[in-house]
Amino acid sequence: MNRRQLGDSDLQVSEISLGSWLTYSGGVGREQTEACTRAAFDAEINFFDTANVYGTGAAEEAWGEILCRYERSSYILATKVYFPMSESDSGLSAEQIAKQIDASLRRLRTDYVDLYQCHRFDTETPIEETMEALSAVVESGKARYIGFSEWTPEQILAGQEVAGATKLVSSQPQYNAIWRAPEAEVFEVCTTNGISQIVWSPLAQGVLTGKYEPGAPPPHDSRAANDEMGFAIERYMSDEVLEAVQRLNPIAEKAGITMTQLALAWILRRDEVASAIVGASRPEQVHANAEASGIDLDDDTVAAIDEALAEVTITEPRLGGFAKEGVKHR
Repeated sequence: MNRRQLGDSDLQVSEISLGSWLTYSGGVGREQTEACTRAAFDAEINFFDTANVYGTGAAEEAWGEILCRYERSSYILATKVYFPMSESDSGLSAEQIAKQIDASLRRLRTDYVDLYQCHRFDTETPIEETMEALSAVVESGKARYIGFSEWTPEQILAGQEVAGATKLVSSQPQYNAIWRAPEAEVFEVCTTNGISQIVWSPLAQGVLTGKYEPGAPPPHDSRAANDEMGFAIERYMSDEVLEAVQRLNPIAEKAGITMTQLALAWILRRDEVASAIVGASRPEQVHANAEASGIDLDDDTVAAIDEALAEVTITEPRLGGFAKEGVKHR
């Protein structure tokens, strides 16, 4: 497993990381969660990404129970803050950040996280307040570094420009061979400011594995067929997208790799990307994902992928429908 530096930090993260959004928040049972986590360590994955809102604390609690058995220095742990944890608890105010980091640490059974991320941008809280609160978390030793997910270039620069604030080192956008919107502006702004990408949905919720066929029902054991996990895949499930993805199969065969490896290697060819966060419900999926590390795609293969998906790729700058534009100042 290759590792890459995470922005202007001293963290060396595995190129493939394990996420817990739809899986360990309730979509996958406790035994499977532990088996997948153990498989990650076996595959030399050292980066684990979660959030307080996943299962309203359930994902953090699950990993708190499991990861406490491992040497803390052997893995890099990231969590997030922003989305509602109750009717009165949400956002990125100083009060919320101070409250939610403590709650996350209790659930994770650790004294610190390596990376604390703003899950989205809070347009209702002055950016100065948010950055100062995050800086206080780092200064207290409860987090080593800070980052964000799905911020616009304007929001990224606003955060970086807060005087005296701790530097942002990571960006977590949705990014895959279909959803390419971050390439337009976010990648450049982040590179200029020493910020790496740790991307989510690198397999387009599993669609890029080729398991879903146009006009056919999803496999019974797939994410799309699961009531707990299926909602997030809907944007990729049109026949037009599925037909385009099927055109990738001969490209993968010619390269001598699987569709999964093809999709992940396509992402990891970008120097801006430090890690691809992939969920898994079975240990064998973890190992299959990890095998993408170190695969180099030649120019002809990349061009073939681009041609196959040309009609369905999304390249316009947008935020996946999750975040609001704008920045509030004091």
